[in-house]
Amino acid sequence: MRVEIIDIHCHLTFKEYEADREKVIEDARAILKCVVTSGVEPEDGRKALELAESESWHDFVLVSLGLHPIHVVEKSDHEISDYEEFISKNRTRIVGIGEIGLDYYWVRDPMKIKRTESVFEELLELARELNLPVILHLRGEGAIERGLKFVSDADIKRAVFHCFTGKPQLATAICEEGYHISLPASIVRSKTMKKVAKRIPLSALHAETDAPYLSPDTEQKRNVPQQVKVVYEEIARQKKTDFQTVEDAIDANFERMFGRSGL
Repeated sequence: MRVEIIDIHCHLTFKEYEADREKVIEDARAILKCVVTSGVEPEDGRKALELAESESWHDFVLVSLGLHPIHVVEKSDHEISDYEEFISKNRTRIVGIGEIGLDYYWVRDPMKIKRTESVFEELLELARELNLPVILHLRGEGAIERGLKFVSDADIKRAVFHCFTGKPQLATAICEEGYHISLPASIVRSKTMKKVAKRIPLSALHAETDAPYLSPDTEQKRNVPQQVKVVYEEIARQKKTDFQTVEDAIDANFERMFGRSGL
């Protein structure tokens, strides 16, 4: 039986795929319904749209556009404003705003943190105006809790906490607010992620690779979208259910979150 699954978050435009991008996507399409590739800054966002609109990948490669917090500190206010306008103009070509958020791991300077928080608020407002879901990057001590407050205060209705690494109790709090959690392929090495998969309802879960990062195989440095299958398998294991049940649930979650089926 053909397995058709969804990688909700990867980076197919990144340099790690320069040598064999076409083969990577074709191999992924053999078992996946679709992938969402995330543009993390203006140039990368344009590349993501070009890739998705290639005749070869139409309706398989979907796009979210965002501004990763580590890139916020590199951009001027004018550049960010132009990019927000670019996102708005391309609203019908994307499925979400992301990844956006807070990074207290790489961004440590108080003034830079303040700026990333301010831009995060701007991008949340943009998502609300465009009626698009947000894909959240929240890394570092306190980032998930603070990010949850930002999202809730902005009255965001649809949000995915991408590559969730927080504690199960925090995952529960997120789900109680009506938001979703995405678990990466590195779940195979994380007791905490496995506990999250076990604890929160299937109706709030997604799966991702964050490829080319977070490979489930420590000896294989580059991750690829089809490795998302291990997340489905681990969720099924933790839920003590079958793979098909997880596949159906995540497909339904994808449709509710992004307004379309993974078909």
